[in-house]
Amino acid sequence: MIPTELSTHLTETLDLEIKDTQPLSGGSINQAVKLSTNKGDYFLKWNRSAPDDFFEKEADGLKRLRDAKSNLQVPNVISTGKPEPGRPGYLLMEFIEKGRTGNSFEFGQKLAKLHQTKAEQFGLEMDNYIGSLPQSNRQCNDWTEFFTQERIDPQIKMAVDSGKMDAGINQNWNRLSSKLNDIFPATTPSLLHGDLWGGNYLFDSSGNAVMIDPAVYYGHPEMDLSFTKMFGGFSAEFYSGYESESPLEPGFSERVPIYNLYPLLVHVNLFGGHYTSQFKSILKNY
Repeated sequence: MIPTELSTHLTETLDLEIKDTQPLSGGSINQAVKLSTNKGDYFLKWNRSAPDDFFEKEADGLKRLRDAKSNLQVPNVISTGKPEPGRPGYLLMEFIEKGRTGNSFEFGQKLAKLHQTKAEQFGLEMDNYIGSLPQSNRQCNDWTEFFTQERIDPQIKMAVDSGKMDAGINQNWNRLSSKLNDIFPATTPSLLHGDLWGGNYLFDSSGNAVMIDPAVYYGHPEMDLSFTKMFGGFSAEFYSGYESESPLEPGFSERVPIYNLYPLLVHVNLFGGHYTSQFKSILKNY
């Protein structure tokens, strides 16, 4: 059930008459429902303990993806709100009916077109979130610097401070980070989804790929592609579609584990457990 104070707020501010609610998965962070109203169906998620700007930053990321000229489908945001006394923070957006399958080749093509949205610097003019964790986006001109200082270093510090890793991990990481300039191919900053695993996209009832739950910034396009390989969920046709628009640099598969140090660290800080040993295992290879 939607918290009474939230349903009252939506009724008063948007003139919505809520006719029915259907529980949906909100992931490991939020609660979510399909909202049937006098104005149509919506997707609503909420969280009582979210930071004040949590859903605002997600809405900003969705808008940036929608505004990019990639033809990727992205839900339209209707309203957001920060947590108030007695009312959770929330995000209300259009409801997209999930289909059974879709055109993966076309999805890959459209992701490549998204990555053609460029900026002058890596990062973003503001910080945001990846999952429930803060994501630092200080802008800089060098990809290796950004990856090191804005992606890996903050997550290692968080893991060490919380006791999930010991401080000695920095020595292993520093050994690898000193080699990154020779490992990463040159690129210009591309707009990234930022958290592109199999649970953060779906195919709609027409077979179009729909992106959700972004953690956007401008970075190396290989970051998004590496994320897709973290847990699977993307077909060979998806990668063929991507390369039909934007061929990959030689050696990409060897770089994937390095890029995925970032999502691994995010999972270390969220869940601990075997993700810690996976992270250490990758570092030992360098």
